Amino acid sequence: MAEDSDLEKTEPASPRRLEKAREEGQVARSRELNTFLLLSAGVATLWLGGARLYKGLSDIMRNGLWFDPQVGMDTASMLAVAAQSAHNALWLLLPLFGVLIVTAVVSSLLLGGLLLSFKALEPKFGRLNLFKGVARMLSAQTLVELFKTLSKATVIGGVAVIVISHYRDEMMGLMYASVSDALTSGMALVALCCAFIAASLFLIVVIDVPWQMFSHGKKLRMSREDVRQENKESEGDPHVKARIRQQQRAMARRRMMSEVPRADVIVTNPTHYAVALSYREDAQGAAPKVVAKGSGLVAARVRQLGQEHGVPMLSAPPLARALYHNVELGHEIPAALYAAVAEVLAWVFQLRGWRGGTGPEPRQPSNLAIPPGLDPDENKNMTQHAP
Repeated sequence: MAEDSDLEKTEPASPRRLEKAREEGQVARSRELNTFLLLSAGVATLWLGGARLYKGLSDIMRNGLWFDPQVGMDTASMLAVAAQSAHNALWLLLPLFGVLIVTAVVSSLLLGGLLLSFKALEPKFGRLNLFKGVARMLSAQTLVELFKTLSKATVIGGVAVIVISHYRDEMMGLMYASVSDALTSGMALVALCCAFIAASLFLIVVIDVPWQMFSHGKKLRMSREDVRQENKESEGDPHVKARIRQQQRAMARRRMMSEVPRADVIVTNPTHYAVALSYREDAQGAAPKVVAKGSGLVAARVRQLGQEHGVPMLSAPPLARALYHNVELGHEIPAALYAAVAEVLAWVFQLRGWRGGTGPEPRQPSNLAIPPGLDPDENKNMTQHAP
């Protein structure tokens, strides 16, 4: 059952999945939105500039139908007149064409944004599969598109019937009007009918746009296994990452061990922890630093290297625990431990003098003062003995 749930596409598409689908040309698009905006823009342009367009086209038609004997006998003159008429008509229709082109581009950008992908043009011979083609014809998406087409035809046809029935008397009256008045009134009725049809398409757009977005998101849904596989590909195989971290820790440990021979003192627990300290008066800050630390086997290796290179070692469990838990590798010790570490370093310098024959053998410091809260074992004991 768990495997079945992993294979079900219940997870929303990830950003990487959406980006990949976009690269392949798969974005949410609504043809109804494009149709509505194009029809609305065309009707608005004709409504605002219809008088100018009507007058200009009427003049072109009148000039074209005017018979001139000289032009009728000369082929070159006929072609020149025809070319001039076509040029004038194109200039008159250019604003309408410009509005429609801009509207077509903007309507495509409203849903899905700008998309330049040539993968959709690549030939896919799998689409020639007869069985898959039949399956697509009987799919839920095809049925939804069929329902949308029938609904759109019903709405547009119903609106057209209502408008024509309402203005039937005006349309019949055009037969008794002059040609000029009939054309003017007829164009106004056509524009009004187109406006009502465009308004009726708005209802279809309101339904279609959310549906296209939902359908696109549903098509790109992922299963839990897909999500895990994508995370593995984007972030790397967990086993490989664990191996890399292991190697990084090993390299850091080797660098740390190389600092042990140059340490001034090693503070031990004596068996659980080992912390190597280094103090350089000429260094910036002039505060002791933790150059190596470890617990268990690492602590044993630190102590072994210290013995091999003659680094002084001091058994001070509270100080060792405080340094191990509160100071990061390579960092300076906190001010709260200055007094205790200063006492340890003083012992180290006296020990060097004794070994060089310039002083008596120093006594190892004991009962070092560790501020409350820095020793985790002290906090644990206080919690255990609390009433």
